Amino acid sequence: MFLRAQVVGAGLAGLSAAVELARYGVNITLSEAGPRAGGRCRSYFDPQLGLTIDNGNHLVLAGNPAVACFRHVVGATTPLAGPDHAEFAFTDLASVGEKGGESWCLRINDGPLPWWVLVPSRRVPKTGVLDYAPLARLLKGRADQTIGDLVKPQGAVWERMLRPILLAALNTEPAQASAGLTANVLAETLAKGGRASAPRVAVPDLASAFIDPAVAWLAKHKVPLQTGRRLKALHYTGDLVTALEWADGVQAIDPETAVVLAVPAWVASDLVPDLTVPDDHRAILNAHFACAPPAGAPAMLGLLNATSEWIFTHPDRISVTVSGADRLMDEDREALARLIWGEVCVALGIVGDLPRWQIVKEKRATFAATPQQDARRPTAQTRWRNLFLAGDWVRNGLPATIEGALRSGDTAARLVLGYQPIYEGWR
Repeated sequence: MFLRAQVVGAGLAGLSAAVELARYGVNITLSEAGPRAGGRCRSYFDPQLGLTIDNGNHLVLAGNPAVACFRHVVGATTPLAGPDHAEFAFTDLASVGEKGGESWCLRINDGPLPWWVLVPSRRVPKTGVLDYAPLARLLKGRADQTIGDLVKPQGAVWERMLRPILLAALNTEPAQASAGLTANVLAETLAKGGRASAPRVAVPDLASAFIDPAVAWLAKHKVPLQTGRRLKALHYTGDLVTALEWADGVQAIDPETAVVLAVPAWVASDLVPDLTVPDDHRAILNAHFACAPPAGAPAMLGLLNATSEWIFTHPDRISVTVSGADRLMDEDREALARLIWGEVCVALGIVGDLPRWQIVKEKRATFAATPQQDARRPTAQTRWRNLFLAGDWVRNGLPATIEGALRSGDTAARLVLGYQPIYEGWR
């Protein structure tokens, strides 16, 4: 066990590590290169919209254990909003006519026995029970397989259920994505039933649901956050990190001080010699509109045959997420806003001009969740006995998600403490 720790990076992984270490009385310094905590899960006031928004629409699931534990420990009281049961509404814009597009709602029953596939009103329209057999095959996926190796990427269940949901979870075209990661996700959600699979969204924003309570909890436990502090290099002697080189100078550290490096993969690869990390990433595009949704609009709506993939409605705005959005990164922002707003209007029955808008492009939002990139993920433990890694790109058995980031931070902290990690998949 180390007596002191330097946690570098205050995204969710760094905050998770810092909280776990502080719980056990480790003397911690928490540093962040940016102006605020949160990393890619950040909230900020956008002057173009005149609203506080999240950089992206980050979804968690009711059964995510690390999310529940983290929020409980830091005393987060801001709710995670979502339906009482696992319900996923969809609209197919290709079928739009005078009576609107074809719409349906996937309704997964609460318990692990999947009787919902037996009920036509709960499943994808015009599908039968046998069409859902691929779900059983996906639960047995291996790390060296793609989803396309196990199921044919075609048919109504694929196009209207599996592809849109898995694309959102993996941020990678599902047919080429890791079957092993998919199996892990499904084992913790769909295989446990709707009680674990119900979608949850931070309301009113990510900062109030995750970041602000964690920063406040750490401050209460005498762990202040130092922002605007960028790490330039690590100095090594033998099997130890012996100094941290910051932009404002070099800080020597003793053998009883652990370093938890909770930075993006490409930053870590510059700081740690011979570190293999994921080097292929996928983009996410988010569009935000300063417009209150119409009465009765679903909190979350999946779109098919559209550029938009998921619509999220908030009291003061409508937001849209497009996963695997590399093809859109060089497109004109206003043209994208007009295109997406047109799809929102059709899907939600809105008549009106383009409101104030904002387009947020994250070019390296997540690592590509392919077998090849998953194999490049390092473990939290390194060959230096006082250096540990944290981040959603570190091996944790899940794709790049909030749940995975929190697990990685918890794992790094437990290794610092000399304890066995509680989450499987980190080795």
